[in-house]
Amino acid sequence: MSEPIRTRRVGAVLEVILERPKANAIDLATSRAMGLIFRDFRDDTALRVAIISGAGEKFFCAGWDLKAAAAGDAVDGDYGVGGFGGLQELRDLNKPVICAVNGICCGGGLEIALSADLILAAEHATFALPEIRSGTVADAASVKLPKRIPYHIAMDMLLTGRWLDVHEAHRWGFVNEILPADGLMERAWDLARLLESGPPLVYAAIKEIVRESEGSTFQTAMNKITKRQFATVDRLYSSEDQLEGARAFAEKRSPNWKGR
Repeated sequence: MSEPIRTRRVGAVLEVILERPKANAIDLATSRAMGLIFRDFRDDTALRVAIISGAGEKFFCAGWDLKAAAAGDAVDGDYGVGGFGGLQELRDLNKPVICAVNGICCGGGLEIALSADLILAAEHATFALPEIRSGTVADAASVKLPKRIPYHIAMDMLLTGRWLDVHEAHRWGFVNEILPADGLMERAWDLARLLESGPPLVYAAIKEIVRESEGSTFQTAMNKITKRQFATVDRLYSSEDQLEGARAFAEKRSPNWKGR
């Protein structure tokens, strides 16, 4: 049997392709493998951006593998580092992640997409949280989705399991761009290269501030930033890169970001 995940490194970009025909569904072993891949991405200083997508043209990811569950994979089993799919509970992931949704994106697949920073979608992509129909809860989506899109739309998806086409998903704001299917990965790579050329320490600070300030008041978060109580902000304000940014601006040239 072929490996369920394909990876490719080009420069500072890591491409992760989920490949488990027919629906790219995720069992415990695949989830644990994804966790190791994204943990290594987080910890590898040579990598700056990740792209995640699915193999084939029909499915991005159908989420939890119900056939594996019926055969004994526990729903509450060991998903590995990073939780289900390796992304949604991975601590201190301070690098940009792009999700390229190439087809059906439902259940845990949608939860993985919601764990990315940017979501691109093919014109034929569709989205749903059908867990209600199999007697379980879309746990991560129940936490995240009402914060990302209007509450009543999120509750509609969670309570009824109805499907959204890509245009409705874009209208409610959890898809950044809609692309022709044959241009999806090209656009994902263009975006990844743009981010690859940017300041990694700034990206890290942005991600930590956004993540850690989610439950804070505005002033509490601002006080933590100005007092350099976020580790990434403290590192940024003491870095060569911040000085390089100022020098490049003054000298009217492109900065040379080193991540230090």
